[in-house]
Amino acid sequence: MPPGIRSRDARRGATALVWVALLAGLAHPRAAAQGFGPSPVRVVAAEEREVAEERTFVGSVVAARTTVVGSQVDGYVVEYLAREGRRMKQGEVLARLRTGTVDIQIVQAKAELDLRQQELAELEHGWRPKEIEQAQARLASIEARLDYARTSVERMRRLFEPRTVSEGELDQSEAEWRRAEQDRIEAKAALDMMVEGTRVERVAQARAKLAMQEGAVRRLEDEREKHVIVAPFDGHVVAEHAEVGRWLAKGGPVAEISELDRVDVEVPVLEDCVSRLGPGQPARVEIGALPGQVFEGRIVSVVPRADLRARTFPVKVRLDNREAPGGVLLKAGLFARVTLAVGEPVRALLVPKDALVLGGPAPMVWVVDADTADPAKGKVRPVPVQSGISAEGWIAVTGPLRAGDRVVVQGNERLRPGQDVAVIPGEDSPQKK
Repeated sequence: MPPGIRSRDARRGATALVWVALLAGLAHPRAAAQGFGPSPVRVVAAEEREVAEERTFVGSVVAARTTVVGSQVDGYVVEYLAREGRRMKQGEVLARLRTGTVDIQIVQAKAELDLRQQELAELEHGWRPKEIEQAQARLASIEARLDYARTSVERMRRLFEPRTVSEGELDQSEAEWRRAEQDRIEAKAALDMMVEGTRVERVAQARAKLAMQEGAVRRLEDEREKHVIVAPFDGHVVAEHAEVGRWLAKGGPVAEISELDRVDVEVPVLEDCVSRLGPGQPARVEIGALPGQVFEGRIVSVVPRADLRARTFPVKVRLDNREAPGGVLLKAGLFARVTLAVGEPVRALLVPKDALVLGGPAPMVWVVDADTADPAKGKVRPVPVQSGISAEGWIAVTGPLRAGDRVVVQGNERLRPGQDVAVIPGEDSPQKK
C-alpha cells in the first residue's frame, strides 16, 4: 500500500477470522444465556484530544494541468508519435515536420559565416612580410617608370622647339608621366597602409558582419527546431489532432497532453465553510471507483470567486498519483468525496463512530468494565451520551464517560446491561501486544 493510502478492510483484517469464529457460536445473546460463554466484543479506548469539525464535499478528479500543443510553423507532417494514452516525457518528440528547405538555407548561411570569419581573421592578423615586400617592389617599379616618363617628357620638349616631334607626341609623353605619378601615389599609400596595419574601423565592421551572419545561422537553426514538436512536460496524450501526411498551419493543434503524475480533486465548497480553508490544509479523499481506499492530500488553491447560482467556491486538493495495470490509478473525471476540516480545533472526548448505538431514546455507548482477574473479560454497561463533531471516523461525545474507558465497537448490537463479554484482541484493543 503506497504512502497516503490506507484500507479500512486491512485495518480489520487481523481479527476477521477470529471474529467470524466467535460470532458463530457466541454472538447471539440467547447462546450466552444458555451457558455458551461471554459474548465476543471488540473495544477501543475513548480518547481526549483536539478535533475540528469536518464536512464532506463531492467533486471530480482533474489533471494538474492540461495543454493543447500547437505547431509554431507551417509544415507537412512526416512523423507522428503522439498516440492517445501514451505517456510522454518532457522534451519527447510528438511530431516532426519536413525541414528540406530550411536545411538548405542553413548550409548556405554557414558557408557565408565561414567567409566572414576568414575576412575578420585576415584583418586581425595584418599583412605578411612578403606582401609588404611585394608592395615595396611595386612602388619601386612605378617610381622607375615615373623617372623614365619624366626624362621622356623633357626630351620631347627639347625636340618640340625645332618641330622635330609633333605636339601630339609631346602630349602623349606628358600623359604617360602624369599616369605614372598617380600610380606612384597609389602604390605609396597602399604601402603606408600595409606598414601602419589595418584600421580599427575596418576590423569593427568585419566583426559586425560576422555577428550578423551568426545571428542568421541561429535564426535558421531555431526555425528548424520549431519543425520538431515536443512535449512541454511529463504527461499522457489524451487527444490526437494530427497524422502523417497532414499539413499543419502555424498555431494548429498537434496533441492534447494532461499531467497525471499529480492530480487535483476539485470540489465546490459552501460559502459558510470556505473562509476556514486555505492552501496547505490536509484533506481526505475517497474515490467512488476505488472503494476501501483513502487518499491523503492537501489544498492547493481556493478560488476567490463563487458560482453565483450555487453560492459555492471551487477548492482544489492535490494528490500524488501512481501507475496501475490500466495506466494511472487516479484518472481525470473520477467521482470523489473530499473531507475537510471546516471548524476551529477544540478539545473533546472522542469515541469511534462504530461505538455509537442509535435507535433508542438517546445515543449511547457500551462500556466494558474489566474483570480484575482477567482483563480480557468483563461486563458491559450502557452510558448515554450526546454526540458532537466528527473527524476521521471518530465522534466527540459528552456524558458520564472518561478518557481510557473501553467502548464496544463490534458486537454492540444486542448487548444487555451487565452481560458478560470477552474482549477480542485487535490492533485497536488494549489486549494487542
